[in-house]
Amino acid sequence: MIDTNNLNLHIMFLDKFIPSFIDFINQNFPIEEHLFVIYGKAMNELEYNPTSKNVIMFDTINKFFHIIPYISIAKRIIIHGLFFEEVVNFLNQMPQSILDKVYWVIWGGDFYFPEEQSFTKKMVIKNIRHIITYSDGDVEYIRKSYGANPIHHRCFSYLNNVFDENKYGGCKRANKHDIWILVGNSATETNRHELVFDKLKRFKDDNIRLIVPLSYGNDEYRKRIFEVGRREFSNKFYPIVEFLPFEQYLNIIFNIDIAIFFHNRSQAMGNIIQILGLGKKIFLDRINNPLYQLFRNLGVKVYDFETEFNLIANEKELISNSEIIKKTFSLEQLKLQLENIFYGRNK
Repeated sequence: MIDTNNLNLHIMFLDKFIPSFIDFINQNFPIEEHLFVIYGKAMNELEYNPTSKNVIMFDTINKFFHIIPYISIAKRIIIHGLFFEEVVNFLNQMPQSILDKVYWVIWGGDFYFPEEQSFTKKMVIKNIRHIITYSDGDVEYIRKSYGANPIHHRCFSYLNNVFDENKYGGCKRANKHDIWILVGNSATETNRHELVFDKLKRFKDDNIRLIVPLSYGNDEYRKRIFEVGRREFSNKFYPIVEFLPFEQYLNIIFNIDIAIFFHNRSQAMGNIIQILGLGKKIFLDRINNPLYQLFRNLGVKVYDFETEFNLIANEKELISNSEIIKKTFSLEQLKLQLENIFYGRNK
């Protein structure tokens, strides 16, 4: 049974944190107020077999015409990531009255580098009325780059951005004598691994271990970074090239000492939150990554990789960071932010 008075139509592709988001919504909000339409998947390895009746799965975007009746009655049309041209073209065919009720959950990779975006996508972004993100800097970027003037709904959206220290309860402290440094989060060029490696070369004779996740992204880029890392750091280079079981990944995060996310845009926010919550030191790009200023505005001490990198930890700062993260990125805060969106409390 659909609530035609307050229907939130979610249009999304299957990514690793979508199933937990759907479960969270269905557990905390009336099921009849939400309809989830899933088209395709981010990675072939992902599988999802929903049990809830308010989830519709399409194997292709071309079947979108099935949801047109819901488009007209929905109070809000929530687009989770604007990556596929088929979705862009679909929205481009909609009148402004429909775009006025589109709420776009931005992901970062779906709007950065406007020179690489199609004319149609630029026009759709300009005309979308609502944007959902926790980052003020990303909203400002969209306003300047696309001439848009959206209403900003501040929300961190997904459970991967929630810090819950209980999920690390099964992790074991590694018996280690080296400093574990996490570099980047994927095999994509926005990680700028080679610039990071170049700066870390002066530490390669120190007792360090470079952990470099490369399990998803571009195959050619992955191969290049693997070769450069192995050549420059030999047996101190530990690439992750396969998808790890979730518990094993948590154990790695639990044991790292330092993380470097030198992205030239907003990226890896969920990873950054988890690592800060665990009391680890993080380096970002102060100039190009809006997340640097986001965390500084919260009172969290993050560092600029370009000018401040070192291997020294300030325990007092790290404890303070952890306390701020626990309070800011909690399940209670997520629920409150979503309530504000679903019931129009922060327009």
